[in-house]
Amino acid sequence: MSELRDLLQDNLNIEFRAAVLSNPRKKDGPVKVKVRPLLKKQQLMFQFETFQNCQAFHRNVDAREACRLLEEHMENMRQMHMETAGAVYTVLVSKKGRVTVKKKAQENRKKEVDMSHNRKKRYILEEGVPVPFLKDLGVMTTEGRVVNSKFDKFRQINRFLEFIEDILPELDRDRELTILDFGCGKSYLTFAMYYYLHELKGYDIRVIGLDLKKDVIGHCNELGQKYGYEKLSFLEGNIADYKGADRVDMVVTLHACDTATDFALAKAVSWKAKVILSVPCCQHELNGQMENEVLGPVFKYGLIRERMAALVTDALRAQHLEREGYAVQILEFIDMEHTPKNILIRAVRNGREGENREAIRRCEEFLHVSPTLGRLLGHEGKQ
Repeated sequence: MSELRDLLQDNLNIEFRAAVLSNPRKKDGPVKVKVRPLLKKQQLMFQFETFQNCQAFHRNVDAREACRLLEEHMENMRQMHMETAGAVYTVLVSKKGRVTVKKKAQENRKKEVDMSHNRKKRYILEEGVPVPFLKDLGVMTTEGRVVNSKFDKFRQINRFLEFIEDILPELDRDRELTILDFGCGKSYLTFAMYYYLHELKGYDIRVIGLDLKKDVIGHCNELGQKYGYEKLSFLEGNIADYKGADRVDMVVTLHACDTATDFALAKAVSWKAKVILSVPCCQHELNGQMENEVLGPVFKYGLIRERMAALVTDALRAQHLEREGYAVQILEFIDMEHTPKNILIRAVRNGREGENREAIRRCEEFLHVSPTLGRLLGHEGKQ
């Protein structure tokens, strides 16, 4: 990786702005690494924020050590986005370790970076910058101030956009992309997704929000027309019955209750969607199925059984998606103190199918369960 080393040695200086490493090869290591510069006692340092096992670890190092750590992390990561005062770099690492570097001139060279040690958290949708749909949805004031009672919602929206930011290299910029959001509700995140991808990042996208509530759909369509979002539309209906597109590039399903999530995931797989973002809810199905003599003393307690069933449900969903050719991560959506159920399943299609079928069979047999997603995908009886 001499090309990567040269790039880092040339740019880990006062001109450095930020770097984000993502798309790991190994599941048991860091899922993302963020690097930013800071001045500590007038010495230029680099702060590493490493995300692993739903935790963030921080470390401040000098330029030499930063170069070494970045090289080490890139042995596991497939991509890095790096910004300096003069340029934006995208670094891609192939399966065989071949490094590709793409460079683009920085559009705003005068932008200053905050190098203070305890700087205020930077959000993708920034505080103080008015966003029309956030104002109409009651999250922001006209001046761009976040309404106190809606700050959790503001954080949630930005957290969701961070998940999308990580998968941007997977999206095709050369054609119109179709994104389907099932169970969009009031559509905070649907509007945020359209605004971020189309208005801020310049992607050619068509976004369709689906929900069963007619009045909510009507209101969302009115807002979309008000903002001039020509390729954002909302329809009343269920994803299992949706036939309005032959090709869907991204499927988003947030808080679809119980097995509704499974129907959404199965539909996404049938489209061979490149990206799936799913936040499941109310995982009741396996709670009534789980049986195991060894775990009987644990299953005796209703609350424990319920939580274990929810975790097993989502873990098996991830496994069935992997079997269908997806690289899957299970990530924390918002802080655990808000709700113990808000995890996000992020799946990116890689085409490697069927490698874990025997592991799934043994696990389901051990617990005496038959998840809906497995049956919908035709896995039952074909282990």
